[in-house]
Amino acid sequence: MAEEQPSRVEATDNQPVKMTEENEKKLRKEEGAPSTDYGYAVRDRRGALCVAIVIFLLLAGITALTVWLVYRPHKPKFTVVSAAVYELNATSPPFISTTMQFTVVTRNPNKRVSIIYDQLSAFVSYKNQAITPPVILPPLFHETKSTVALSPVLGGSTLPVAAEVVNGLMMDEAYGVVGLRLVLTGKLRYKGGAIRSRRYGVYVRCDMFVGLKKGFVGQLPLLGSPACIVDV
Repeated sequence: MAEEQPSRVEATDNQPVKMTEENEKKLRKEEGAPSTDYGYAVRDRRGALCVAIVIFLLLAGITALTVWLVYRPHKPKFTVVSAAVYELNATSPPFISTTMQFTVVTRNPNKRVSIIYDQLSAFVSYKNQAITPPVILPPLFHETKSTVALSPVLGGSTLPVAAEVVNGLMMDEAYGVVGLRLVLTGKLRYKGGAIRSRRYGVYVRCDMFVGLKKGFVGQLPLLGSPACIVDV
């Protein structure tokens, strides 16, 4: 009985040889072609890296949002509670010389955030023109839910001003009511626990009307002094 020969699949013009996946991989390896498994591994690593980055950014965003909601700082509040004049000489235009003192009460409304002030300065203006030079104020650390009073003495030197400022001030003195603006500028930072914010510019303007007659020296009655406007 004749031996059975193993069947072979021969390629013909009409029927190509069918190769299994294993044979295809062997052929690729013999020919030096890159393995598809390596490509899959590279894509897997890139995908895992992208997922890790997305998760990290989400966690960082959630953490930042939580900290902001817990420590969300509110702007401080300022109010002028008293004013005094010790000198006011506007009889030599275009110069004016004045010395004034204001007591300003500032409140930190935050429960968890302190406020650190530095580079603070103050001056007085009339009709949008300074009538006292800026005075540098000492640094201030404002505890949570606390109130601090400032009483800077401003002026003491002669400043050049426009003629309309001198004329307007003399007319208001004759009438007995003068509108003034106290301005405070500087930098502040918020502090919550061990976290400190960057420095923010702060601009405080306090508009008020005081009872002032020509030649009067001393404590001035405040005829109108709403809460100051604070820009941070």
